[in-house]
Amino acid sequence: MKTRFLLMALAIISTLFVTSCDNDDNTAKPVVTITELGYENSKIGYAGTDLHIEAEIVAEAGIKMVEIEVHPEGEHTKGATDEHEDEWEETYTYEYDGEKNTTFHEHIDIPVYAEAGDYHFHFVVTDMEGNQKAVEEELEVQLPIDANAPTVSVSSAPTANQQFNNGETITISGAVSDELALGGIYIGLVRDNQNLTDADVNATNTITLLHTHDFTSATAHDFTASIVVGAAEDNNITPKDITGDIAWQSANYYIIVKCKDAFGGNWTISQHYPIVINL
Repeated sequence: MKTRFLLMALAIISTLFVTSCDNDDNTAKPVVTITELGYENSKIGYAGTDLHIEAEIVAEAGIKMVEIEVHPEGEHTKGATDEHEDEWEETYTYEYDGEKNTTFHEHIDIPVYAEAGDYHFHFVVTDMEGNQKAVEEELEVQLPIDANAPTVSVSSAPTANQQFNNGETITISGAVSDELALGGIYIGLVRDNQNLTDADVNATNTITLLHTHDFTSATAHDFTASIVVGAAEDNNITPKDITGDIAWQSANYYIIVKCKDAFGGNWTISQHYPIVINL
């Protein structure tokens, strides 16, 4: 009898041990926390502007992909753009290389024809082993209400065609303001021969001195932006390598300041501040 109980006890312990080992082999699903959806996490977006999205992601097996899906909820009343039969319904995909944790920060354009109303927002993370975590939020789209563009004032900048050598620092300072709320500021260093229009200048195609959507107050912000000539990375929200099309060159450049408001999607663009870089 004692032998039988001993064998049963050993079998139970063995089963628990195997189960424990099996559980250790199971990778936890990604953990997703959406920290901002819309201005100040208002969960409101405005047609014709971009939607600010920020989330913290932790994936034990490494992040493979983030998918964002937006689709309308229920029926909406057609407005002045009745020629658009479809409402805002889109899927956005972002590929990753196995990072175990990251701060997701992106801006997606809300179509100018998007109808005001309630939408569903789905944020789905897939890890390298195929595990998924989906988070859903309610999102409201409203029509723009801010018709006035922000104000940009530059108080300190390089002199016209000032020469900068490798290792020297380029700096520009000033202030931006808006009567309702600031939405974002971008300060870029643009090479003349890139032949970019001011509207096309953005964080992907120029060297970023400053890119932020966080301000000391909703309506006013003082800025100072700088970069060292020859730096390996710029000052984008997520710093990018200064290589490829934006690699440093001995050439004529200019600094440009772009600022938009939070609600109307109105942009103000500064004059060009030309400089010369010698490597």
